[in-house]
Amino acid sequence: MATSKTHPALAKIRKSGASKVKVACSDIDGILRGKYLHKDKFEGAADSGFGFCDVVFGWDSSDNCYDNATVTGWQHGFPDALARLDLDTHRNVPWDGGIDFFLGEFINADGSPYEVCPRQTLKRVLKRAEKLGFQVMTGMEYEWFNFRETPQSWADKKGVGPETLTPGMFGYSLLRVNQNREFFNALMDEMLAFNVPIEGLHTETGPGVYEAALGFSEALLQADRAILFKTGAKEIGTRFGIMPSFMAKWNQHLPGCSGHIHQSLSDGKANQFYDAKSPRKMSKLFESYLAGQVLCLMEFAPMFWPTINSYKRLVDGFWAPVKPTWGIDNRTASFRVIAGGVKSTRLETRCPGADVNPYLAMAAVIAAGIYGVEKGLKLTAPPITGTNQGAENIPRAPRTLIETTRNFKNSKIAREMLGDTFVDHFAATREWEWRQWLDGVTDWELKRYFEII
Repeated sequence: MATSKTHPALAKIRKSGASKVKVACSDIDGILRGKYLHKDKFEGAADSGFGFCDVVFGWDSSDNCYDNATVTGWQHGFPDALARLDLDTHRNVPWDGGIDFFLGEFINADGSPYEVCPRQTLKRVLKRAEKLGFQVMTGMEYEWFNFRETPQSWADKKGVGPETLTPGMFGYSLLRVNQNREFFNALMDEMLAFNVPIEGLHTETGPGVYEAALGFSEALLQADRAILFKTGAKEIGTRFGIMPSFMAKWNQHLPGCSGHIHQSLSDGKANQFYDAKSPRKMSKLFESYLAGQVLCLMEFAPMFWPTINSYKRLVDGFWAPVKPTWGIDNRTASFRVIAGGVKSTRLETRCPGADVNPYLAMAAVIAAGIYGVEKGLKLTAPPITGTNQGAENIPRAPRTLIETTRNFKNSKIAREMLGDTFVDHFAATREWEWRQWLDGVTDWELKRYFEII
């Protein structure tokens, strides 16, 4: 195995004569925070890590610092945390002059994982699967709206009236694709060159909506691809005067945007979810994994519904599922069992929205599934049929971030699977998010109360 000093990525960079390298790490909200490093600085960083202000875990998506965090905060003076580059994530950025790029993660001074780092959180869950003898395979799908806006035009509009890329409801439309084929092709071609392969890309139903399915892979690689896809789509879009938005629900009257996660377990040779002798083609392992999600996924809910806006997507009558239900190839269920051949049998968890941090969303769904496997849970709940038939007596999901956060904070399963430090910190960040919402005055309130009340 190559050491940091002999890793082939370093040899490529030295040979290329590159003067700088681009690096990034995920913050708690799934936003890539990064910088450019001079080649000499990068050499040292590749070997022993580099300092990265821990404020990336002490502020929200608007750079407002939390007042309730204990891992980091003003009380600690926001020192540098140690960021370690994963040299296996090396890729070149086609739309940024081919610059060399690496993803990193945070560690403590003794080399142990920094417990609130999202990438490290996913890796902790994957290690539990590895101890059971399984490799987790996943695929991410994103839906997102595209607008004819720039950051400046959007700021000038003060958050009101974005212009959609195309009009009307026209899913799987070749006509709408053709109207923006340069952007569409750039996404397909440049993402592939960026080692973020897209299996399928098409318009969804809604004005300016696209959906992309990323190439199925091992879970950590898939989470890397997913976070890079969101950032990459925004950077590519800028070139065409297009602003992609992965907000879960930007308009009350239009569909929301999902972040579906496909999963299966492999022993390194074959898909262990498939059983040819089972009437449903589902192995007992698959049933236990699914039972874990049905039982306890709502306890992890803030990890896949992380924002105030996430819950505006959970509306009855739209595509987003609102109950912990499962079904055979049924898109109205939260957990869609796709039972095909040995290669295609998998679970699609349809709860998450496009606003997720992919590291944390994957950590949540996999942790729930692995919990079911570890405990040998039985799949006792019957599948729903049709439009949620059989789900009449199943409680729906909470409609607010504070409700799910309280459940998460009090969850013994979340603490067992993710650790107390992460649970306490992430819960604090969601409580902060809720308080910011409570203080905000919205356009809905102005329209409803300003004149008449």
